[in-house]
Amino acid sequence: MAEAGEVFWEFATAALPAYDLSPETRLTLLNVSENGTFRIDEPDGTRSVLRVHRSGYHTKQAIRSELDWITALRQDAVVVTPAYLPAPNGEAIVTSRLSSGDERYVVRFAWVEGAEPTEDRLAQDFVQLGEITARLHGHARQWQRPAAFTRFTWDFDTALGSNGHWGRWQDGMEVGPQEEEILGRCAERVGERLDRWGKGSDRFGLVHADMRLANLLVRQDEVTVIDFDDCGLSWYLYDLGSSLSFIEHEPYVPDLVDAWVTGYQRVTPLSGADVQELATFIMLRRLLLVAWIGSHAMTETAQAMGLQYTVDSCRLAEEYLSRSFVD
Repeated sequence: MAEAGEVFWEFATAALPAYDLSPETRLTLLNVSENGTFRIDEPDGTRSVLRVHRSGYHTKQAIRSELDWITALRQDAVVVTPAYLPAPNGEAIVTSRLSSGDERYVVRFAWVEGAEPTEDRLAQDFVQLGEITARLHGHARQWQRPAAFTRFTWDFDTALGSNGHWGRWQDGMEVGPQEEEILGRCAERVGERLDRWGKGSDRFGLVHADMRLANLLVRQDEVTVIDFDDCGLSWYLYDLGSSLSFIEHEPYVPDLVDAWVTGYQRVTPLSGADVQELATFIMLRRLLLVAWIGSHAMTETAQAMGLQYTVDSCRLAEEYLSRSFVD
């Protein structure tokens, strides 16, 4: 499913004329995940970000819907997030074409200074992240979406089912018969808990869905949320699971959960049932990332996680299966 960075380079370069950017403009590849993300450095020192979408992931209308929510969040001063930068002709979404006839959608964003949160201040940042997340959820609950609004749904079937957006967790890295048995029991219990939790409007709605550390930029006391590319309909509490992406096994995670809950409740109360069920949403995300690593094995992130991510996932699954829930 994932694509090599070289593919994105061609489309990024081909898109520059649509933004009237000088031939001296320099592109730097920042990240390859679902998309290819580049830093643009213009000769006069101006910086921005160019996101080249992969083929067959989001429709043009889905990308437009993402930009609609970003615009509303900025207009309502809900969260700090970069503005998108239209092309000179007013187009929010540029179609980059190669001589071969291949096409990709491209979006440009304003540059924001900041760095990914560091381990020495994660608890502090997670308090603020909890507040930000609660504000996002409050906005999502009252925002009148445009009539043509369309985004992915991230529920059990589309996350862990046979037609999951990121593939099957059973195809994760080094998932053999023993791992499949443990993770399978875990997935079954997660599904049972989610069925019990339900999709009422107070629990299920529009979420960022990828607030992992790499999508947070910290500068002094301000946290900027970037990359709404996976925003869609899911359980609100799933946003905590996404914030713990790839670090769910770390010993300091319980402290981060407590910090997030503290921050969230400064804006919106959480019930005891909400707090208890956070473990389910953390496990849902963990299993989804097992699938992601399997289908994105060529990315740097997947290679960095390696076999150990599956080993740790099995341990977390056993711990989750041993939990007692009070219903």
